[in-house]
Order: sequence, then structure tokens, then C-alpha cells
Amino acid sequence: MHKRIERPEYLEQLIRFREKEVIKVVTGIRRCGKSTLFDLYCEYLVQDGVSKDQIIRVNMEDPDYHDIRDYMQLYDWIRQQMHSEKMNYILIDEVQNVPEFQKAVDGLYIKENCDVYITGSNAYLLSGELATLLAGRYVEIKMLPLSFKEYLSALEDKTDLMLKYQNYIQNGSFPYVVQLEKKRDIHAYLEGIYTSIILKDIMARYRIADAGGLDSVIRFMFDNVGNLCSATKIANTMTTAGRKIAISTVENYLGALTECFILYKAGRYDVKGKQYLTTGNKYYLCDMGLRYYLLGTKRADLGHILENVVYLELLRRGYEVYIGKVGIAEIDFIAIGEEGEEYYQVALTVMEESTLERELAPLESIRDHNPKYLLTMDFTPLTSHNGIKQWNVLEWLMK
Repeated sequence: MHKRIERPEYLEQLIRFREKEVIKVVTGIRRCGKSTLFDLYCEYLVQDGVSKDQIIRVNMEDPDYHDIRDYMQLYDWIRQQMHSEKMNYILIDEVQNVPEFQKAVDGLYIKENCDVYITGSNAYLLSGELATLLAGRYVEIKMLPLSFKEYLSALEDKTDLMLKYQNYIQNGSFPYVVQLEKKRDIHAYLEGIYTSIILKDIMARYRIADAGGLDSVIRFMFDNVGNLCSATKIANTMTTAGRKIAISTVENYLGALTECFILYKAGRYDVKGKQYLTTGNKYYLCDMGLRYYLLGTKRADLGHILENVVYLELLRRGYEVYIGKVGIAEIDFIAIGEEGEEYYQVALTVMEESTLERELAPLESIRDHNPKYLLTMDFTPLTSHNGIKQWNVLEWLMK
């Protein structure tokens, strides 16, 4: 039996909101571990004295439930399983597969003896009618594939962090990948995830007919993680390469890719002007394994890949993350949390003095006293440059 990877940060969030008067909505890309999180939570409930017949679990991608075709059938099926005098814990996986599911969820939510949890692999869950219907009545738990620390926790051999990092970015961070040893098996698994997302979550849901155009945009974005991107730039680049595509089409594709949690958009923030900027977004990929699956190892910009890893880690730690602008200089990330702002520069190495000075300059130009970090792959002791902490990025990822 394979070792199951514990996801304590996410589990603690479910426990914290247990029986609170909010719907718990777990969102994230397919196969990032949402169903396993529900398994862990059900085990916790049983260990805490909840009887198994109080837990009502349904996965809307399981063929056993394909007879449930609309919200009323879902609602009636759950009602038949419920206890009238006990608390019912209702967990629905991939609820977006049920048309008008929000009506069933709302109907269960208003009952005093229902504690409702749902998962979905599309941001549609929290847009449009659902957001209107459930405004102020849900909490979103945003789930990502494994962090480097979680990935390492699943391995027997935890030595040679650099080699483990290389495997992490090349093989990917989806939990099941850890159980696979052969490259061809990992490749086949990633192919299955990629295909199901493209066919089920994007082309079918958004009625996209031009598979070739979508594939070209995806390949462009995967090859440009961490670069400033706009729909106009993408459309112009593709048109020059011989594939004419409208700017509005690119915008639609980018919207679909972010709604399905394949891409994350990072906007820009003017540090001195204290304002959010409307241009100059960057996009980061949910999992580097998908990039290596699609593009191979050629043209891999290891600096931007490291930047991508850090961006996702900051999201996991609960920050709002933006690209920083200080005059004409750029800061890789401004992370805004409960205790204020933190600033991050990310570089593969700063062993050359000129590189170190270039990376420090934007941070040194900020006059406030918020924490400032320079994260690199250099294995040097934790160093301070006039208050700017230089930290080995793998140690930072493990903290």
C-alpha cells in the first residue's frame, strides 16, 4: 500500500471551519489532492466520534452517481441519506458536473443539521450565479499540487536536495507522481491529466472548437512563465509565426486557463505609488511537470522556473502575490499577508558581485522597513545585506 501524503495545512482549515455556518469550497486543478483531503477529513471526523452514517460522501465523477443528472436529483439523494436528529457532514466532489448544483448546495446549507463541503476543479464554482446566491456564505480553500516540502515528505530518501528539486520540477508535483518511478509512467500520467483538463475542463465547457489554436497559446504560455505577457503580444507573436489568431480569442483562452487553475495571473503593484497597475501581468504555471511534459527539457529557463516555484509557495502560505514596480526597476514578488508586505527577489545564483548588486538594487531602493529577501540556489549561510536576507531557496522552501 502506498504511503498517503498528509496535507496538514489544508486539513487544519477544514477542521477550523467545521460546523461553522459557511459552505467549505475546496478549489484546485484536477488531481491536486482534493478527494484525498476529503478522505483525511472523514477519518478525522470518525476519530473525533462522528459515526460513519453521519458522513454523506458523493463524487460526481464516479460512474456510481451518473444517474444523478440535475440539482434536484442530487438534493433528493442526499436528503434520503440524512439523519433527522444528528449533524450530517455532506461532502460533494467535483460538484460542477451537476447542472445548477448551486441550488442543491444552497438548499442543504440552510438546514441546521447540515455541514456542507464541496470541491471543484474550475473557478466557475465561485463565479456568476453561485457567488451571487452564496455571497458571504462560503469560504474558499485554494488547493495546489504538492509543495517541495510535501513532495520531500513522501520520499524515503531525503538526501541531496538539489537532485530532489530537479526531480520535483521535471516530474511534477501532483501527489500520485511520487508513486511512479519510471519516466514513461510519469509521462503517461501527466499526459492523462493534461488531456482531461483540455478536453473536459476547457474545450467542452468553453465550447472551444480550435484545438490547434488553444494548443499554440498553451505552448506559448508554458514557454513564457515569468515573462510579461499580454493578449496582444501573444496574438502578434503567433500571427508572425504563421498562425493568425484574434486578441479576443487569446483573452478567452487565458481566462479559461486561469479558471481551470492551470495558470495563475500575477498583476503588478507600484510600491511607491501604492497602487495596483492594470498592465504588465505575468503568468505562472500550476505545475512544472506539465511544462516538461509538453515542451521537453529544451529552452528551459531555470531562473523563471525557480521563480514559478517561489510564486506558488507564497500562494500556499496565504499571501496575495504581485509583481513589484519601483520606478523603472522591478521586484519579483510583493507578498501581502496579515502582517503586511514582504519583498522577494529570486535568482539562480548571485556568486558574481555584479549579479548580486543587480538583484539587490530594487530591494535597496525601497525605503520602508518591511522584510526583504533574496532567494537563490547558492549554498551559502544565511546572509544579510543591509537588512536584506539572502537565503538558500531550498532551505526557504523547507521552512
